Amino acid sequence: MKPTVIENPWRRLRAFTDARIGLGRAGISLPTSELLAFQLSHAQARDAVHCPLDVPALCSALAGVPALAAQGRPLELHSQASDRQTYLQRPDLGRRLDETSRQLLIAQAIEQPSDLAIVIVDGLSSLAIQQNAAPFLEAFLALLAEQVPDCQLAPISIVRQGRVAIGDDIGALLNARAVLLLVGERPGLSSPDSLGLYLTWAPRPGLTDAARNCISNVRPAGLPWAEAAHRALYLLREAQRLQLSGVGLKDRSASAVIEHGASRRNFLVSE
Repeated sequence: MKPTVIENPWRRLRAFTDARIGLGRAGISLPTSELLAFQLSHAQARDAVHCPLDVPALCSALAGVPALAAQGRPLELHSQASDRQTYLQRPDLGRRLDETSRQLLIAQAIEQPSDLAIVIVDGLSSLAIQQNAAPFLEAFLALLAEQVPDCQLAPISIVRQGRVAIGDDIGALLNARAVLLLVGERPGLSSPDSLGLYLTWAPRPGLTDAARNCISNVRPAGLPWAEAAHRALYLLREAQRLQLSGVGLKDRSASAVIEHGASRRNFLVSE
């Protein structure tokens, strides 16, 4: 008897990727199992976008990071997007602080510049923040304490309904030389929990994305927390050395490994 589902010979490559390849077929349609899996992934992506950030739970997780114990409770801020619907329809409002948050930062009256402000933003996936922010910061701050022990941190901030550029406003108001922004990335159908990191030197309102360095897909199934921490610290130290970030600052944190591990043989030339 002929099987109902015809397997695709490329299916074995799914051992190396979460991409939907080699799905097979049932007649001229997708197998029911693949259709249900797609619908589940789509629902998870929608939930990641619409689920509100649980700030008390996040603060509790951050309190367990030893390097943040002396920082106290994070500052809770909000963008000018009053709710999720407004946030999705008006990206410009998500890039600006509301007046209450602005006054809260001004009231900090920080005259002495700090080396780094850490800003946590829900973005398009609160799930990514909820699952990855605390473990990444634990790895990053441990490396920072080891390699740059005199680094001065500004108060840590948590922003609701925020987008990446809001970090520029916060960094400037906190008088920080650099800002490291953690944001929930736009969910994919196989990655509703990807955390993005953006580093900006000399943050100030009006900067474009060309002034930022991005590390993407930070999560257990993507870029591990420890490796992301290593790359973020490399970029921070280079930004401090060169006094810039963005297109002028290249991530060469893996160059040494590639150069020492790569064969000098050119595969295009026969020997």
